[in-house]
Formats: sequence, C-alpha cells, structure tokens
Amino acid sequence: MASNQSARKRKVILITDGDKVARKTVEEAARQVGARVISRSAGNPTPLTGHEIVDLVHQAKHDPVIVMFDDNGNGDEGYGEKALREFVCDPSIEVIGAIAVASNTEFVDGTRVDFSFDLEGNIVSDGVDKNGVPLGLREPIIMGDTVDVLTECNVPIVVGIGDIGKMYGHDAFYKGAPITTSAILEILKRSGYDASSAEEYRHSSE
Repeated sequence: MASNQSARKRKVILITDGDKVARKTVEEAARQVGARVISRSAGNPTPLTGHEIVDLVHQAKHDPVIVMFDDNGNGDEGYGEKALREFVCDPSIEVIGAIAVASNTEFVDGTRVDFSFDLEGNIVSDGVDKNGVPLGLREPIIMGDTVDVLTECNVPIVVGIGDIGKMYGHDAFYKGAPITTSAILEILKRSGYDASSAEEYRHSSE
C-alpha cells in the first residue's frame, strides 16, 4: 500500500485548483519557495485517484510537497473532492495547510478559512471572490467547486485566495505568482515548518 512506502509522513500543502493556468502558477510559486509540486495532479477534473497521488508524493525529492485538486466547476462532489478525501485519509500524509480557491460555482456550501489574501496580496480576515476581492461577510468563507470537503478534513491552516494565476493579472505566473507564493509562505510560517532543507533544492527541476 502507498502508506507503507515511507516511515515518515510527507508534509503536504493542498490547493483546490488545477487548470492549466493554475498549474503554471503553482509550479512557479513552488520554485520561488523551494517546494516540490506534483504537476500530474493538475487537470480539470483531477485525473488521478487519491492513492495514485500519494504514490507520487512519496517519489518527490523533498518536502514540502504541493498537490492540486479540481472538480472542474462541479457543484456536487466530483473527482477532485473524492481524490482529496482519499488522499488526506492516507496515514503517510501530513497536511500542513490548504489554499482554498474561490470560483463562481453555484449551490455549494463553501468552507471557512482562517484568513485570505486579496488581489493586492494583503491578508484579510474575510473571504474573497474569484477576482480576489473581499466579500464583506461576517465570517471568512470561500465559495468554490472543490473546497467543501476541506471542512471535514481537519486541515490546520486554510487560506482563502482568488482564482490562481489570474485576479486581473495580479497573480500571473510570469510575474512570479506573487499572491500564490505569499499564501504558501504564510502556511509554512504559521505551521512552523523549517524550509531550510527545501531551500537547498530551490533551483532544482521537478
């Protein structure tokens, strides 16, 4: 089984987006912070099962490892959420945080986040829409097609963000993916993760 591949738990950050733009952006953000990213987890919807993604995480050279999940706009539980639930339940995986990505999906419950990054890269105690604009709600909620399952996964830190790689161009990968990078760095900081080992691999390829 995948959980027997390694004696230690692999430290992972979840991202609830996986389209082509998100993939390029997450890959750039991972390069910026010295993390690994499972590029094959990208796609809409998520093309792999949770167990298959666990196998790929154990092949990554070092932690932290970033994994993408996407339901492709499905308001019901789709492939992305099923894979995410299966992935998180594996005992060899330690999720240190998640980035909940907003979308225009209707008829979803949404998930509560600890805080969000707006389109200017500011931390706000609110949810944001897909453009990164604060919603002005009483509680910080993110509405998206793959975020509902995060509520039941007991993720220690959940960060809200607009549509990765977009937000009126503020998070473009060719600009260094600044908002996504900031969200990942904030998770690492608040989780107490020592990223010094990852820095050694900062310029290594996938």
